[in-house]
Order: sequence, then C-alpha cells, then structure tokens
Amino acid sequence: MTQSSQTAVLAGGCFWCTEAAFEQLAGVSDVESGYAGGAKDTANYEAVCRGNTGHAEVIRITYDPAKISYGQLLDVFFDAHDPTTLNQQGADRGTQYRSAIFVAGDEQRKVAEAKIAEHNTSGHFSRPIVTSIEPLTAFYPAEDYHQDYARANPNQPYIQAAAIPKACKVREKHPALMRREK
Repeated sequence: MTQSSQTAVLAGGCFWCTEAAFEQLAGVSDVESGYAGGAKDTANYEAVCRGNTGHAEVIRITYDPAKISYGQLLDVFFDAHDPTTLNQQGADRGTQYRSAIFVAGDEQRKVAEAKIAEHNTSGHFSRPIVTSIEPLTAFYPAEDYHQDYARANPNQPYIQAAAIPKACKVREKHPALMRREK
C-alpha cells in the first residue's frame, strides 16, 4: 500500500463475486478476500461457513482516492449485490453473507450513512437497504486459494452463474469507473 492509498472493507455476499466486481475498477490496486466481524481464531473458511462466528465474507479494497473515491466504491458496492436482502445473496444464506460496510473511522461512517440514506430515498431499490455499518476491528485474509478466485477459475460453474454477471452489471452501470486497458 502506497502512502496515498486507502482501504475499504465491504461484505456483499460471497467474496469471490465481490472481488471480481471491484478488481476491474480504475484506481483500485488490490482486492483481497477475507473475513471481518469475528475473532481471529475463527477467521477461516471452515469455521465461517458454519455461520456462527460473527464473521462476514469480505473484501479489502486498496485504492487511490485521487482516482476513485470511497463514495464511488460504495456506489459500485450497492450495484454489485442486493443490499435489501438480510443475511442472503442469491442461494448463499447466513450471517456470513450479510451486506455490511466495515468502517475505519468517522469519515467512512459518515459517507456510508449518507450513501444508504441517498439510495433509500432515491427509489433506486424497491425495498429498504438492510446493509449494516460495523466498526472495522480487524481484517483477516482468507486462505490463498480464495484469492483472485474468479480470475483463476473463470469456467467454474458458480463463477459463471454468480461472479461474472455481477462484474458485468458493474461494468454496465459504472462505465466511467472501469480500468482502461493499454
């Protein structure tokens, strides 16, 4: 992480899907799958899958705020998953798949609260947003085989059915934020 980069930690269901949606954004230098919301000793896939650790599957986004703002990341976040379903994204059910913004300080909290209010009043969603705003106490990286999973396994059925459509939706809704290939 460079001196000018910042991080955002977001939970929007399966981290394979959210990771793929954010890796394509200009100004994003890294997206890492992991866990947040629970204790260090339960920060592993086997324990988190049980749904009783307090953890959510999250991504930690490292970004350059001169190229993409925290608010823009949250706009993508709200379009990359369904923030109106409680503890569920598609067929994935449980608190580990909750919609949550893990904030690192008052500024992130203020932006998150404002974005939720904006989306709730805009009619962008037909139901109220249930995304929780939670303090980021720690981020625990997921096991190596979860990192860049969609990129490494593009033909895996779940990736084809869930991750790729989310990445495509983000490209369609946020074309100005996409990384330009050289």
